[in-house]
Amino acid sequence: MRLLLVEDDVMVASGIKLGLSDAGYTVDWVGSAERAAQALASDSFDLAIVDLGLPGIDGLELTRRLRVAGMEMPVLILTARDALHDRVQGLDLGADDYMIKPFELPELLARLRALLRRSQAATSAVLSFGPLEMNTAQRRATLGGQTMELGPREWTVLEYLLMQVPKPAAKDKLLQVLTGWDKEITPNAIEVYVSRLRAKLEPAGVSLRAIRGFGYRLELAEQAGHVLPQ
Repeated sequence: MRLLLVEDDVMVASGIKLGLSDAGYTVDWVGSAERAAQALASDSFDLAIVDLGLPGIDGLELTRRLRVAGMEMPVLILTARDALHDRVQGLDLGADDYMIKPFELPELLARLRALLRRSQAATSAVLSFGPLEMNTAQRRATLGGQTMELGPREWTVLEYLLMQVPKPAAKDKLLQVLTGWDKEITPNAIEVYVSRLRAKLEPAGVSLRAIRGFGYRLELAEQAGHVLPQ
């Protein structure tokens, strides 16, 4: 999942970005609402974390503009403001959740998972498909009851594929969730991660099918050869 962090405090932003990156998220950071608007106009993100006390346009106005523009991406507000009025106004303007600084990273991660599940129409921290199961809260994946050993990017690719089932996952979207502004991943690299996952999944009857000109889709062995709705 690719997140946009909008925070003007460099130390706070660095700490949040490190914690989220360690948890497997791709995080891009900007220090103002104006730069956030530019980023959102040119790139796709799964969720935005927005500080209220930004220079220039504040986080409340940024959230309002995102919703007026029709952007449905979840927005989590982070702020030192704890007044009821600020919380109510933020939620009324379109924020999906609100956290008061200081906060604990485990709670932030739990709230992010909940928002991302909601945006992907998932109701549980556990994603499953046939013998494959992923617990996003515990960061544990099993296949046929056996723990899977997954690298960080393999995890990200597999998680996104599971969230898209039964639809295929677009290759360009996989590129977006794997990389931010500070690193580049080529389409060929996606094929490498897909190949590694395929080698781990297929012995248990889970196929990772390539959709020509589009991307990839998880299928069970008995679905092989059948055309599924896209």
